[in-house]
Amino acid sequence: MTGGVLSLGSLVGFLTVMGIAARNGILLISHCQHLERNEDEAFGRALVLRGAAERLSPILMTTLATGLALVPLVVMGNIPGHEIEHPMAVVILGGLVTSTLLNLFIVPSLYLRFAKAGSRDPREALTFLFRRFRRVVPSRAQEPS
Repeated sequence: MTGGVLSLGSLVGFLTVMGIAARNGILLISHCQHLERNEDEAFGRALVLRGAAERLSPILMTTLATGLALVPLVVMGNIPGHEIEHPMAVVILGGLVTSTLLNLFIVPSLYLRFAKAGSRDPREALTFLFRRFRRVVPSRAQEPS
């Protein structure tokens, strides 16, 4: 998208974004399950909206703090000495925007659609969502030639 090449810095940035996105998703699902178990909120749309609203501030603070720290690296561009840092910063900044939108809009709706009332482990819910998604979108290896 930016015309860059795949480099070590961009791969590190991608892994960083994956970690932040997974952490935010797990904490969001865990918070929804906490509301259901400990605060007697019935499973449904109100539970998911409350959980997403209460996790909005921490997700935005993580994104803004990381993003603001990376803006100088993105703005300085590909000057000598920043060959690794610039692609990494671009990937992380773009990934943070995308993962924030994903965690605030897509993950809650998928949780509402596929989760079961009373499920215990947030990792179990994420695993179920990924398995379900993999069935919906077949991999290239499974496509007929």
